[in-house]
Amino acid sequence: MEYYTTLLLLLAILITTIQCSKILFGKSKLPPGPKPWPIIGNILKLGDNPHLAVAELVKIYGPIMSLKLGSKTTIVISSPEVAKEMFLNHDLALSSKFVPEAEKAENHDKFSMIWLPSASPKRTNLRKIATIQLFTSRQLNMSQDIRQKKVKELVEYVQQCSEKGLPVNIGKAAFTTSLNLLSNTLFSVDLASHVSSNTQEFKDLIWSILEECGRANLSDLFPLLKKLDLQGALKRTSGYFKKLLGIFEEIIVERLKDPTDVKDDVLGTLLKLVKDQEMSVDDIRHMLVDLFIAGTDTTSNALEWAMTELLRNPEIMKKAQIELDQVLGKDGSILQESDITNLPYIDAIMKETMRLHPVGPFLVPRKAEEKVLLCGYWIPKDSIIWVNIWSIGRDPSVWPNPNMFSPERFIERNIDIKGQDFKLIPFGSGRRMCPAMPLANRMVHLMLATLIHSFNWNAASPKAIDIEEKFGLTLQKVEPLQAIPLPK
Repeated sequence: MEYYTTLLLLLAILITTIQCSKILFGKSKLPPGPKPWPIIGNILKLGDNPHLAVAELVKIYGPIMSLKLGSKTTIVISSPEVAKEMFLNHDLALSSKFVPEAEKAENHDKFSMIWLPSASPKRTNLRKIATIQLFTSRQLNMSQDIRQKKVKELVEYVQQCSEKGLPVNIGKAAFTTSLNLLSNTLFSVDLASHVSSNTQEFKDLIWSILEECGRANLSDLFPLLKKLDLQGALKRTSGYFKKLLGIFEEIIVERLKDPTDVKDDVLGTLLKLVKDQEMSVDDIRHMLVDLFIAGTDTTSNALEWAMTELLRNPEIMKKAQIELDQVLGKDGSILQESDITNLPYIDAIMKETMRLHPVGPFLVPRKAEEKVLLCGYWIPKDSIIWVNIWSIGRDPSVWPNPNMFSPERFIERNIDIKGQDFKLIPFGSGRRMCPAMPLANRMVHLMLATLIHSFNWNAASPKAIDIEEKFGLTLQKVEPLQAIPLPK
């Protein structure tokens, strides 16, 4: 009897030990991933286009995967289900951004609402100011005349090109429109024109920053090396930031020269906040950098990709033009923002564009502020989080015929882009979702609908509609879209 009692006791201890081991060790493992090389980890697997390399690895290791990039653990999330658990259950712990060393140039990360930690009161205040001044429905409605004016200037420029038989660089034209829209909203001046070289210089400047921040940098992967800046990324980016900050400083100084020159624009309001000691001039300069980087390249990229896909699929463009003719007529009526809600096929085209060509393939990478249990795996503190929306958008288990450009899929399915349908989150989700989404959405819809309603289009060459991508924090077309506008 005593023997059986001892045996049962030992068996209970064994079962308890196994259960504890599962809790302590079974669930404490990292997500699966390729075996890392010593020191360098999996860096060599990513190449020049990490989004393409990661998409292949996801097929092997599944919807939550770990990579070792130098000394940094990177977690890659590649399914709507895992993204949903992350954003709904662990948003606070995983909401801070991983700050690339390049973004620390000119101390930008210490002033930026994009890069400041989630818990920072300064970030909360800056985001609140930007949202109230720019992105509420009331402010957007008040500024729609500016958008209308800038889109009209875009049409006039395209009309000139049409009359001369010249192709239009769609990305550059859209960038100029977005740039001047923002500059007029913020401080009542144009920063460029469609026929000047200023646009390309500004575009190249912003892309250079985005490219540096997206490029693999030894200072990010091996923090012990960051003071050496071995690849010169911090030095180069400092030069780009100095140029941008200098442009905005000149505008602010000019405004401050004449205290009686009070303009009813965003800069005027921000300077009042400086006077009331609610923010500093440095806060304004760096906020302007954030707004121009986030609000110009992304918008022009989205339009360029949309036009590329329409030129590759002329039957879809024709359907969109028929919808526009039905809503606006064929008499050259000017599209108003209020018309956008009556254009479901245009909306479907933009959603389909953002599915296939998300502006940020991994969103803005995040950082784990604490250890988190996600889908049965431990996410270590300080690890980098990539939300791999590029792969989600091309996952055949989520999207039938995922590589086909088919806006009809959004007519058949009620999916929005406001951060709650995790199959399509081009602007992110949760507390760090992009606050400029309402403005970007209005602007892209307005430009696309106006261009295809006002003109017929042909690609300038087969190469112009190639869809090869160039990687940075955002994805650009390798070959800029040159398209020839024809009278309708």
